Amino acid sequence: MPNTRISPAWFVYLVQCKDGSLYTGVSTDVKRRVQEHNGSDKKGARYTRSRRPVTLRYQENCTNRSEACKREAAIKKLTRTQKISLIESTPA
Repeated sequence: MPNTRISPAWFVYLVQCKDGSLYTGVSTDVKRRVQEHNGSDKKGARYTRSRRPVTLRYQENCTNRSEACKREAAIKKLTRTQKISLIESTPA
């Protein structure tokens, strides 16, 4: 019997921290992940823990985890100006 397991959608996202810095990550549930970044538990990234609250500024749908991680790496290589242009080029 073929594997009929449906893989979840993956997303790459950018959040803006309270100090204005940008953080890039991947997740299958961006809303939950942003809540984790803003929560008091230790599920949020170490980087964002001292820069709360964070605000979702950008998200992009990817077909699988591999594609999401590759896109995350590409976004992380962008300059701050390029990241802001990416955010601003996406309709709200």
